[in-house]
Amino acid sequence: MKIEIITTLKRQATKILAELHDSKEPVLITEHGQPSAYLIDVDDYELMQNRLLILEGIARGETAIFENRTYSQADAKDKMSKWLK
Repeated sequence: MKIEIITTLKRQATKILAELHDSKEPVLITEHGQPSAYLIDVDDYELMQNRLLILEGIARGETAIFENRTYSQADAKDKMSKWLK
């Protein structure tokens, strides 16, 4: 992973962004020697957000199973019958 200080980002933002788009490698931005932020490609960010949505859905499903809030296929079909017509 590439690491840049905030001053370099301010002075060379266009160059850093061009390299980011070419390499698809995240850039860690530091401030006063401490990690401050990550720069990532827009496509990579959107992919990560979509993956998080899927994982959140799986987690909700696991919680429903754990809390016994599930239906059999027949029960679900009966409850959804008005939308399945």
